[in-house]
Amino acid sequence: MSKSLLVVDCQYDFIDGTLACEGSGEAVEKSVAYINAHPDVKVLYSSDWHGLKHCSFTENGGTWPVHCVAGTHGAALHEAFARDVLRPEQRPNDATVYHKGMDDGREEYSAFEARNAAGHTVAQDAGDDVLVCGIASEFCVRESVLALLDAGRRVTLLKDAVGWVDKAGHEKNLKDLEARRVTLSHA
Repeated sequence: MSKSLLVVDCQYDFIDGTLACEGSGEAVEKSVAYINAHPDVKVLYSSDWHGLKHCSFTENGGTWPVHCVAGTHGAALHEAFARDVLRPEQRPNDATVYHKGMDDGREEYSAFEARNAAGHTVAQDAGDDVLVCGIASEFCVRESVLALLDAGRRVTLLKDAVGWVDKAGHEKNLKDLEARRVTLSHA
């Protein structure tokens, strides 16, 4: 498989939960369609996976409402990836799901160091040519893209397969990433 697709945080809390983002439903649909149209792409799914005492939660002094608490419905990846992705090896499973944000004392937007059940990181498994989609454009998607760039990877952002917190912030992010030589493409 020559290319990898990193699907960033397409979890219910970012789709219809405590941190629901604009465009997130469409991001899921476009991501699934892209996966099904590209049978050779290696798919990696990142997933916020927090404890109740996570530092990012407002009640713990952070910025965000409680979200993606490990094992809850809000932390689950959207069911479309298991239900609608045609090839089993491209669906979420222990090898393809990479958790991040598990250290309650550390904010972790980037999926670059997220780990799967075997302890492998996205950094180890993504390869040199990485497509990125998911939620949210200005935060976890952006930081994942920047980390991949910093590591010397070629990065393409599937710009119509991302959700965002703020439309103006999303558009600013797209311009900035393009200026950093990220290829912007359609799913």
